[in-house]
This record gives sequence, C-alpha cells and structure tokens, in this order.
Amino acid sequence: MPARLDRSRLDALMEQEQAAFAAANPRSLALFERARGSLLAGVPMNWMVKWAGSFPLFVDSASGAHFRDVDGHEYVDFCLGDTGAMTGHGPAPTILAVEAQLPRGITHMLPTEDAIVVGEELQRRFGLKWWQFTLSATDANRFAIRLARMITGRPKVLFHDYCYHGSVDESFATLTSDGRVEARRGNIGPPVDPAATTRLVPFNDLEALERELAHGDVAVAVFEPALTNVGIVLPDPGYHAGVRELTRRYGTLLLIDETHTICAGPGGATRAWELDPDLLVIGKSIGGGIPSGTYGFTEAIGERIDEMITWEDSDVGGIGGTLAGYALSMAAMRATLSGVLTEEAFARMIPLAERWTAGVDEVLRSRDVPWHVTRLGARAEYHFMPQHPRTGAEQADHDDSELARFLHLWAMNRGILMTPFHNMALMSPATTEADVDRHTEVFAAAVDALFG
Repeated sequence: MPARLDRSRLDALMEQEQAAFAAANPRSLALFERARGSLLAGVPMNWMVKWAGSFPLFVDSASGAHFRDVDGHEYVDFCLGDTGAMTGHGPAPTILAVEAQLPRGITHMLPTEDAIVVGEELQRRFGLKWWQFTLSATDANRFAIRLARMITGRPKVLFHDYCYHGSVDESFATLTSDGRVEARRGNIGPPVDPAATTRLVPFNDLEALERELAHGDVAVAVFEPALTNVGIVLPDPGYHAGVRELTRRYGTLLLIDETHTICAGPGGATRAWELDPDLLVIGKSIGGGIPSGTYGFTEAIGERIDEMITWEDSDVGGIGGTLAGYALSMAAMRATLSGVLTEEAFARMIPLAERWTAGVDEVLRSRDVPWHVTRLGARAEYHFMPQHPRTGAEQADHDDSELARFLHLWAMNRGILMTPFHNMALMSPATTEADVDRHTEVFAAAVDALFG
C-alpha cells in the first residue's frame, strides 16, 4: 500500500528543521537583520524570500559545484543559479577571458571579434543563420516577439499554459477552467489584460494548438521544448513535429526558448530532438555567470528584418540597449561556449543526472512513496504524483508548497542546495558522483523521517 503523508508529522519536522537552521546560521541571520534596514524584505531581489529557511543564507564564496556560506558551512549546489551557473561557479576559461577583457574595455558600443566567434558557434550548434545579443533571455524574448509582430503584422503571442519566459509581460497568463485567458496569480501590475495580447494552450495538446492558431492572429508561438519552471513536463512523442506542422500551416512563426532546456545537450533540445524553429532564444548559462543572452533566426527572417527596418530607425523601436552585445559579455560567451559547455562536458553531466534520477527513484520505490522523478538531460526533478505530468496544470495541481519547503530545508541543513522554486537539480561540469550520492543519502533520510 502506498505510503501516506501525515501532515502533523510534517509540521513537527518543519518546526525542528527551522530551529536547527536558525541555530546553525547566526552570521546569515545577523546580515539578514542588517539588510532589512535598506533592502525590501531584507533581500536584493524579491524572489529571494522563497528560500526555505526563515531567512536566506548569505554566500561567502563559491567554486565549481560547491559554495560556502558566511557561517562556514559547505554545500553541494544543485541549484546553480537556476541555470545561470550551469557551468559551475567561476569556470576557469570564463574567468581568464573576463580578466583579459577588463583592462581592454568593458563596453564601448562597438563590436569585437568575440561576437563573430560566438555567432559562428551558435550557428553551428543550433542551425540558425543570424544572431543578435542581449543581456538576458527575457530581453531576447521581448525583442524576438517585437520582430515577429512586425514581420507577420499579427498582434497576438501564443504560449504554453504555465510557461516561463522571464518577465515577458504577455507570458504571465493562465487558462481558467472554462478556457479563458486571465492574468496569472502573482502577475504584478499587468500593463494590459493578457487576454488582449495572449493565446494559451496546454502543453502536449495539439488539438488546442490548432484551435488557437486558426484565429489567424498569432504572430509567434513562444515555446519551451519542455516545461521547466512549473516543474519538468516532457513532450509526448510526435508533439513537436505536430507543433511545427501546425505553425507552418497557419502562418505562425515558432520560437524555441532554450534558456533552461540547454541542459538537454550542447545544442539544447533543438539539436537533441531535431527541432526546426524560426527563432531561438537562450540566456543565463552561455555567459558562465556574466549577464548574457541571444536570439537567433533563419535567413528568411533576417531578410524580412532588413527590408522592414531602415537605417534611420535601427536605433529605436524597443529593440536593444546600450549594453547589449557589450565586450565583456561577448568575451565570457566565447570562453564559456568554447571551453566550458562543450560536448565533453555534457557527456559527463547527463550521466550524472541519470545517476541522480536513479538514486531518487530507488528511494521512492523501496519505500512505496507515490512520487515520480523526471529527467531532462542534465536536469532532474521529483514530483508529488505517481506518474510524470503531461501539462503544466497537472503539475501545478500536485504542487505542495509546505512539503517542498520542508524537503528543501532538510537538504540545506545537511549541505545540499536545490533550486528554490522546484524540487529540481542541475548538474554542472564540476559536479561529481560523490555529490550526487550525497543527495541520494540526504533525500532518503528525509523520506524516512516523513514516512518511516
């Protein structure tokens, strides 16, 4: 008979873990109290309140797949900046390139040779002809959406329900039970009703996709190859082929956002799954921790952009910024792509994620816990449901914030850091089998404490 969760036991364990966390981290607590005098909620960015403890850990140093907090505790880092540090912290090739570029100029609104090399490497990895650079994937998505609207003359953007594409306004929407588009919970100050800008479809639902495309007003479908931010939701066999056929049939451009799914391999899911997008976005990981982003597009789209944007208007229109494509980020991207996130690195990272998945799965099966673990390349996650989810809504319906917070805090108190918004782990080139096995050990102890 499947194990059942006792909520009173969970509450008691959580109280114990919070007390242990506070006792073990007096310097982080002192810094948090000081921060509350100048930083809203005591953090430099509002989402940092989502960490499982009653206050955030303050980091002293980080290297590779580990970091040390100000109280001297060492951690295995499976969060890795929610992909921003997928390279591991301070990868040597990136550090050397940044150090070499700093005295030569950080930004000067002029191109460097590094930009060409990065463009050529992205061309090789993803197969798209033209590339432009930004400071983040959010900006890349925003700019690509503007270009898609210009090219097609259509106003609306289509997303998956429960998607995540940074802070793109149009994407902060969800489907109601009767199929209407409304602002997603937590959407702060939406500039317009998202129903005016956005169409939504459940992941893995080709029938819904055709229904929404048939309106003829969708400029671009902005899709992750697999949902990641709500939890890993993988595509059904044939789903992406169906997406590509339908978007072409209805004259809608297809943008693939690889910001998280780059974990599938050096060319992301686009190469691993032989996808064929019109546009592609990626950010975070490719700068090794230096703010970076890029969007690529086909030769045909490049021709349309050249035709429609005149020289006089190339500096206006909501695309670009004075630091976009700046020298330091280009040096970091060149070094990261050529020397860190390589074919060889993924050949180590993906088997480590397989090992992590197998360890979690063995714990769940041996204790008859009705949860599921899903892997996407070098990333893996456990879900509070007995099988993998097929849609974002299904994953959201099985969310349990109290249980997730307990598991995160239990792990932190034992030297393991997970991504705060998910039960998700990411492998870096510096992650080791010992790191993975330590997580399995800590996870098993948490499950035994909950269900034993």
